[in-house]
Amino acid sequence: MRLSRRALLAGGAAALAPLPATARDAVYPPPAREAMLAVPGGRVYVRVNGDLNGPRPPLVLIHGGPGGTHTGMLDALALADERAVILYDQLDSGRSDWPQDPANWRVSRFVDELEAIRRGLAVSLWHVCGISWGGTIALEYAARRPAELVSTVLGGPLIATRAWLADADALRSTLPRDARDTLLACEGMSPPSPTTCDAATDVFYRHYNRREDASPALRAAAHAAGNRGSNQQLYETMWGKSEFVSTGTLRDYDGTPLLRKLDGARTLFMVGQYDEARPVTALGFAAQVPGGAEVAVIPGAAHGTLSDRPRETVGILRGWLARHDTRAL
Repeated sequence: MRLSRRALLAGGAAALAPLPATARDAVYPPPAREAMLAVPGGRVYVRVNGDLNGPRPPLVLIHGGPGGTHTGMLDALALADERAVILYDQLDSGRSDWPQDPANWRVSRFVDELEAIRRGLAVSLWHVCGISWGGTIALEYAARRPAELVSTVLGGPLIATRAWLADADALRSTLPRDARDTLLACEGMSPPSPTTCDAATDVFYRHYNRREDASPALRAAAHAAGNRGSNQQLYETMWGKSEFVSTGTLRDYDGTPLLRKLDGARTLFMVGQYDEARPVTALGFAAQVPGGAEVAVIPGAAHGTLSDRPRETVGILRGWLARHDTRAL
């Protein structure tokens, strides 16, 4: 089973009635700056668009996975007309170094990696947006209360594995009976063939992971020279092989105590209407943040909000960032 939900480029054809394809014809600008920055365990690829020394604090986006790449977040480059936008591939994914040392595959190291990028770029203040597994990193980073953090966006975040699995189970129950029964059988003692299980999982993904096809520009970026793509071994080591059962090192992850360390006035939960991280679950997490965090629901989007509804997602981010820039200006 391929690396899935938290890698926003995951997806593919599914046995559903046709859904509308992405109409936009995106063209992504080349990076204004590229670097391989030293982080704990190796070097990571970082690209910047916009002026890091501009009047507005930059935005760094943290991709999903574990083991995904930054390419699923390229639509956020539209924000570079106002501020620098920083994208990067986590260690052992995409264009970064691939030491393939499981000792590096710890939540705390990925958080340290983010701080190393800030120091490597000499950024004094920034906004942090983590999507899916990237939301876990953003949560952990914000809970450290760094002085350099202006605001935090948690996009369809993995806050606690038990909550994620409960959402997946609830959403699976809404699928067509054939797909639902097949997915349940795939967890049994005598599962169907991997091809059959993958096809049923694709039905789930097409409903709740990404409802629209990636644009040609996004597909081209994902397969560009030098991009080694997603790391399945990393994904399976930390999460597991199944969408609905976690057997990896994240199987007992619970970041809910960290919610109490966040600043509600500077924290936004952002989810899709049909997100795997269900809006009702995000509301529950937001209520646990002191003062109550804000929640934005992107209409028509599944988990891949930037892929499904790029204009709407960028619009939410643009307004949020501008509102919180005043804390830094």
